[in-house]
Amino acid sequence: MPEPLTISVSDTLPSNDLRRFRVSPLIRITLLLLYVGLTIPLPILADVTQAPVPSTVLSLGIVIGGILLYGGLSEQVEVDANGITVRYPRWIRWLLRRQWHLTWEEITALKPRSTGQGGLVYYFTSDRQQQAFLLPMRVAGFAELLRYVEAHTPIDTRDVKSLAQPWMYLILLVFSLLLLLIDSWTIWTAAHWAGGI
Repeated sequence: MPEPLTISVSDTLPSNDLRRFRVSPLIRITLLLLYVGLTIPLPILADVTQAPVPSTVLSLGIVIGGILLYGGLSEQVEVDANGITVRYPRWIRWLLRRQWHLTWEEITALKPRSTGQGGLVYYFTSDRQQQAFLLPMRVAGFAELLRYVEAHTPIDTRDVKSLAQPWMYLILLVFSLLLLLIDSWTIWTAAHWAGGI
């Protein structure tokens, strides 16, 4: 009688190919729109209300903050047969120091930690390293990333869930768009009020 065919998780994954995961587009777009909605009226309102901080200073600060936010959302997770790497693009890499690399052999466990909001984040631990490394949980293809971890380490990832579900960011996206509409009305009102003085 022939033996049943068994397929391991590692059989379904490429052995040598580099796979790159980026922050989910939904998360990136939502957070960038929220940032724009929160900051874009400030320079205009500073001019209208004759605030002590010049609008040019506010505008410069907003641009710098937007660049830093975009850089932070450009995190990349790379996995291959050797290990896992978290890095950023070259243009922002010099500033963001949270980059790291672990070989699969170095990883000994995946430890959960509760957040202040009641969620769970997970950290890779290693006997060779003296620190823990945060598992990126906001990448597109998170389930596939977990399959890589499970295929190359003895860690069971069945109970690991993404930190934020897509519906949370969809709600935030809707409110960010509403905020932009309110911003448009605020800017239009401020411009007419300033023109009427």
